[in-house]
Amino acid sequence: MSYRALPGKRHRKRGPGEQTRSHQTRKRKRHWKAASKPPAPASYLLFPLPSSAPSDDLTRRRPIPSSAGSGSGAGGRLPSRVLELVFSYLELSELRSCALVCKHWYRCLHGDENSEVWRSLCARSLAEEALRTDILCNLPSYKAKIRAFQHAFSTNDCSRNVYIKKNGFTLHRNPIAQSTDGARTKIGFSEGRHAWEVWWEGPLGTVAVIGIATKRAPMQCQGYVALLGSDDQSWGWNLVDNNLLHNGEVNGSFPQCNNAPKYQIGERIRVILDMEDKTLAFERGYEFLGVAFRGLPKVCLYPAVSAVYGNTEVTLVYLGKPLDG
Repeated sequence: MSYRALPGKRHRKRGPGEQTRSHQTRKRKRHWKAASKPPAPASYLLFPLPSSAPSDDLTRRRPIPSSAGSGSGAGGRLPSRVLELVFSYLELSELRSCALVCKHWYRCLHGDENSEVWRSLCARSLAEEALRTDILCNLPSYKAKIRAFQHAFSTNDCSRNVYIKKNGFTLHRNPIAQSTDGARTKIGFSEGRHAWEVWWEGPLGTVAVIGIATKRAPMQCQGYVALLGSDDQSWGWNLVDNNLLHNGEVNGSFPQCNNAPKYQIGERIRVILDMEDKTLAFERGYEFLGVAFRGLPKVCLYPAVSAVYGNTEVTLVYLGKPLDG
């Protein structure tokens, strides 16, 4: 093989082991590019909490790549007590990211729902009134209290005639004449099984409805009417006359028994939404009242209420997955 020298430049024949500098540079770039690609995870560990909630919710199912192993770098070798102290200064979105680092961090965060991490976050996120009163008395852990706050009434998805009190869980209706006003929660459900408690802290008036609604259901209308259940986008139980309401029609009385007792102010009603069986049921105290609605659509449904009485207050607390039996 012969080489022709260009004018003004001197060339020599390279040996079999030699490479040009440009060829070496291209080889290094290919190596760096291959090394920068993350390894494909072999399996996933799902966040073990029930919900189909949006991304800002505690109960979002999130994959944890098993390639992270039981520890990642120096942080994975830190004792759980040290990690717990560090995590106690972080906000919820930061804790969610930390849970995805490695299995050790995940277990540290979710092994104890009453740990210093959740106690500290609860103290920073929830109002003192909610923590020192009996609003959250049926929730067993600090983590459950944080979850309930994530599912509370939305300040941006309610009638203009109501506001959410500082405790974060109670709706107050202003004394506006000839108006029916409602509110939805921040998070809805399209799968899973969920339970929450609702109770009135004031007169019911002529109409007081609890139930569920889609995003399309109105949360305010003129007159004193059963707003929840007035169209095909909502399902409700009127606590005043014990009627079930949907699509503007009465679907029978509830519970289905003779001389059913009337609702008493302050009495907690448990609402159970089962998106697997597509049913809505109610409990009073420890008594299961039965299934009120069947054949619910496969859409995102939100806990909701509607009220007509001035200065009445309604509290709603999300409980999580219902306990069978």
